[in-house]
Amino acid sequence: MAPLSLFAPLDGWAGPLDEVPDAVFAERMLGDGVAIDPIGDTLVAPCDACVITVQPTAHAITLRAPQGPELLIHIGLDTVNLGGRGFTPLVAAGEHVTRGQPLIRFDLDLIVREARAAVTPIVVTNGERFAVDTHVAPGTVAVGDAFMTLTPRAASAAQATSDGPSATRTIAVPLPHGLHARPAARIAEVARGFDAVVTLAKQGGAPASATSPVGLLSLIVAHNDAVTITATGAQAEAAVAAVADLILHGITEEPAAPPRQAAPPRHTEVPAGAIAGVTAAPGLAIGPVARWDVQDLDVPSDGCGIAAEEAAFAHACTALSGELIARSATASGPMRAILDAHAAMLSDEALLGTARAMIADGRSAAFAWRAAIRPQADALRSGGDPRLAERADDMRDLERQLIARLMGVEDAGVALPQGAILVADDLLPSQFMALDLDRLAGLAVVRGGPTSHVAILAAARGVPMLVALGDALRDVGAGTRVILDAGAGLLHATPSAETLADAEARVVAAAARRVAAMARADEECRTADGTRIELFANCGSPADAAVAVRNGAEGCGLLRTELLFLDRDTAPDIAEQTADYQAVVDALDGRPLIVRLLDIGGDKPAPYLPIDGEENPALGLRGVRVVLAHPHILEDQLKAILAVRPRGRCRIMVPMVAGVDELLRVRDVLDRLSGGVRDIELGVMVETPAAAIGADLLAAEADFLSIGTNDLTQYTLAMDRGNAAVAGALDGLHPAVLRLIGETVRGGALRHRWTGVCGSLASDPLAVPILLGLGVTELSVAPAAVPEIKALVRDVDLAAARDHARAALACPDAAAVRRLAREFAR
Repeated sequence: MAPLSLFAPLDGWAGPLDEVPDAVFAERMLGDGVAIDPIGDTLVAPCDACVITVQPTAHAITLRAPQGPELLIHIGLDTVNLGGRGFTPLVAAGEHVTRGQPLIRFDLDLIVREARAAVTPIVVTNGERFAVDTHVAPGTVAVGDAFMTLTPRAASAAQATSDGPSATRTIAVPLPHGLHARPAARIAEVARGFDAVVTLAKQGGAPASATSPVGLLSLIVAHNDAVTITATGAQAEAAVAAVADLILHGITEEPAAPPRQAAPPRHTEVPAGAIAGVTAAPGLAIGPVARWDVQDLDVPSDGCGIAAEEAAFAHACTALSGELIARSATASGPMRAILDAHAAMLSDEALLGTARAMIADGRSAAFAWRAAIRPQADALRSGGDPRLAERADDMRDLERQLIARLMGVEDAGVALPQGAILVADDLLPSQFMALDLDRLAGLAVVRGGPTSHVAILAAARGVPMLVALGDALRDVGAGTRVILDAGAGLLHATPSAETLADAEARVVAAAARRVAAMARADEECRTADGTRIELFANCGSPADAAVAVRNGAEGCGLLRTELLFLDRDTAPDIAEQTADYQAVVDALDGRPLIVRLLDIGGDKPAPYLPIDGEENPALGLRGVRVVLAHPHILEDQLKAILAVRPRGRCRIMVPMVAGVDELLRVRDVLDRLSGGVRDIELGVMVETPAAAIGADLLAAEADFLSIGTNDLTQYTLAMDRGNAAVAGALDGLHPAVLRLIGETVRGGALRHRWTGVCGSLASDPLAVPILLGLGVTELSVAPAAVPEIKALVRDVDLAAARDHARAALACPDAAAVRRLAREFAR
């Protein structure tokens, strides 16, 4: 058999199974494969196949390709606990499917909120017959991308004997979710350990091999179903006993979680003259309405010859694809992701094949493209899933862009008056990208959704946007002065004089604050009584550093070096690291840079640094523990930092320190590499209660202390910030966290060491006066927040801030602290 190529069944981020936070998949109990963290809503077939099983809860499906490989695709982790909520099967067992055919539709938001993870393993379960020859490199994949190649293995001669004594036992399956992927993997693992042929069967059904996870899944065994375990061979009795014991006593599972109750709708009164919509991007804007009513381009149905139309279609596809790729290369953030998605969609062979077939029947290329792609978009829009309906906009956008090229026309766009509120029936991503954002104050659309790509783009650019305003918006005439209060979900089409005056005052005040803050952004940061406070920025790249400098940052208080180490198969060498750090130093133009040593592990793993599966990664190998366990990584990073010029411009910060011994081990390596010359400051990041309580001990050996409030908060409150069930209660203004910050400052002061804060609390306007009152003398904030926080510090009187901090420490909880902070801000 020739190698079999499998094609990505999901859009998303591909990675090795090793990174899946579930031992069943990471340890390949079910077989080898690839995992995809999805960004879409539909699972499609990775190849032509026969559907073996769709699990009753529709969270997993097994397929068999014509050549024999059996595939398990498991959407998310622990999604069986959802009891079928959020999953819609589109095929049934026994059906034959073609590559790219939709298999299961799922609610990604629900999975992210309520399941353990959304990452989806795609596993070859009969690995004894087929080997995974190639895997896709970690990174983004689109539906239809080649991502795995299988080759047949030579037949194995070693098999359990089916001769000899036999044994059988019937049991009721106590597992709340029956035999799904994880129990099937465990059963297969146990059964393989015996010299016997072991099968399981439901009452009256055909048996399945206990060593075949796919076979076990195909039994569709539910809670309390009776199954018969049968074994034949030298160890038959032991095999039956072991499998039965595993099912009855060896697998612990939580019962299915009850559906969350939806919050009751809010019955708010819509003010007179206002139209209610849905917030897509918050903000407030006042301006004249500019309308953009876009009509379909007229296309001829008949072509001008098959050869000519095929050539025109191929040329237009190539040109548009090249333009999308080129624009993506210079874009960033959501805009880049959307351009990449459009480029991937344009290479969809199913769409292209349909269009080519219609061209071969004599249709024009433009007509054929519309006929190929529009039904797909219409199907998504009418499917009842709002997120899929919003993805249909991307298909409509691609339809319009390619037809415009084929017809030789350009979208006329719209001329915007200054400060315009653009009103449209709907808006496509490419149309948003073509707008003059310097003249645009806000967006209001009749249809649309809050998670559409245009909504994402608007939020990223800070443009207020309301969607789903309905037909009433069509009656608002061009030139009408309106108030777009996106935060309140209202467009005031005929505002009263009082409403208009209030909105104007709010807009003027916000703008004045921004202008005043930027005008003084380059000034030295001092409190109202003249106390010097260093105002730095957290950065991850030279581009971040450049933004920070433009906004008045006095340096970089945290360079996240892990961004250079992640999403790659090997660690960066010394030269690459040096170049990266030097670029940041150059961008800072003489300002200091604090480089955090590699903070990896836990929720930020790297494939080339093997870390065994951990019950609680946040309490395992993280931060400094990782680099001490891999000395070559530490040495290379320190050598790279020492090579940056001018020497001494970089300071070094050790992450996740718990005790002095860890700091001293790093100090010893740094001293050895620098020849004993201590011209590079070495500090610690205080992220554990142990470090905060022992700050005086650390300060005896460190040159500075910088508090990472994000991790300090989760460790202090024993709440995992990655756990949606408790993350909402995490608040760095909890009095316990504030007391540890105060203790850190006190410990540092005993050794005459400065203490800063580089966690998110430093960017919180309500927190800043409290931090200053506790004695913090350096803040490192998001680059965009630098002007605002600088302006806030100027208004703080340190004596009043100290009294305020003492009052905060006496509060019973974070909510009380925030109430106190809001009063202080007034």
